[in-house]
Amino acid sequence: MEKAKKRSECPLSCSLDIFGDKWSLLIIRDMMFFNKSTYGDFLKSEEGIATNILAARLQSLEENELIEKTDHPTSKAKVLYQLTNKAIELLPILLEIQLWAEKYFEIPAEIKSQLKEVKKGKEEFIKVMTRKLKKQSANQAG
Repeated sequence: MEKAKKRSECPLSCSLDIFGDKWSLLIIRDMMFFNKSTYGDFLKSEEGIATNILAARLQSLEENELIEKTDHPTSKAKVLYQLTNKAIELLPILLEIQLWAEKYFEIPAEIKSQLKEVKKGKEEFIKVMTRKLKKQSANQAG
């Protein structure tokens, strides 16, 4: 997969070309909210992504500079994936999608609890979570 090519100059269209399929957003979600960082971690997600799709999405996310690969500290056969700052900036968007979904779908208690925290102070939650994600990425990188 190559870096996403623009279909138009529309900002929404350009953005969707990079992260607009469900699998890419779910991988980013897993990294942000569930601390997943390996190929095997992503395969264990409840949505059940196929291995070929996972490999293609990870490659696309990397080529579009939303994730980076680093060496696994204990296994030469594994790599770790980490979010880039570009991906971390998607946090407010993912939270808004979750808040919207909470209005219309049955949401698991764990996520409801997190969304309750978001509603108490969205800006502060985003600041704290952004710092946490950046620290995780820095720790994996070095």
